[in-house]
Amino acid sequence: MPTMYNITLKQGASPEHIDKAKESARQQGGTIKHEFTLIKGFTVEFPNDTAHTLQTDQHIHVEQDGEARAQ
Repeated sequence: MPTMYNITLKQGASPEHIDKAKESARQQGGTIKHEFTLIKGFTVEFPNDTAHTLQTDQHIHVEQDGEARAQ
């Protein structure tokens, strides 16, 4: 099963930062699956056999997508 990540921009980040993050994800074998409209961000999917180096920095927050569960 492919691995999904949510990529969001922190407050004050420019549109160029999101474009750079999307391009980086694509260059590493990722596919943009969804672009958010209420916040700056997107979801990217990587095949299981892909190594990638997406990371959080001063403008971008990276977290693995997962199932939301209520307790």
